[in-house]
Amino acid sequence: MELQALPSRIGQVRRIVSAHLRYWHMDTLIDRAVLGVTELLTNVHLHVRPDKSCTVELDLEPGRLTVSVRDRDPRLPVMDDPGPLATCGRGLAMVASVSESWGARPDGESGKVVWFSLTEDPVAPPATARDPRRPAEDLPAVVFTEAEPAPVPESAVEPGYAVEPGYAVEPGYAVEGAGTRTAPARSAVPG
Repeated sequence: MELQALPSRIGQVRRIVSAHLRYWHMDTLIDRAVLGVTELLTNVHLHVRPDKSCTVELDLEPGRLTVSVRDRDPRLPVMDDPGPLATCGRGLAMVASVSESWGARPDGESGKVVWFSLTEDPVAPPATARDPRRPAEDLPAVVFTEAEPAPVPESAVEPGYAVEPGYAVEPGYAVEGAGTRTAPARSAVPG
């Protein structure tokens, strides 16, 4: 399908990909495929020049789905290490983590193709269809339990910041105890 990689269109493509995978009885791939295509289209929206035109292709082989996004910018993407506190720059790493393989290749002289492949999980049970109009009270309850907080390394706390108990300094870390206070205390949230 050809489209402009605009935020409003990305949601539509997610629904189209989901519908195709349901039609092909590949429900176990929906979440990973939708995440991957969202990240690739977001990269087109944020980084591709001169325009946001692209083509999304779904290639289905027995037990394998390959999703590719073709655009008109010849610059190949680079997977950087954005650092633990960065708010963006993790899209290709997420694609790599949910797919069996991924890559990018030039497409002619003025474009590229970025792709990823998924295989079906042979042990996963097929997803059951649910009527979206079904009342929420009919859904099974989800129970959350509180885990023990992990200690925060001193190097993770910036001098001059007060860290409140339970405040996550970075993903995967939670504060244990009363926190640390140095110099004049400021909010634990920068800004």
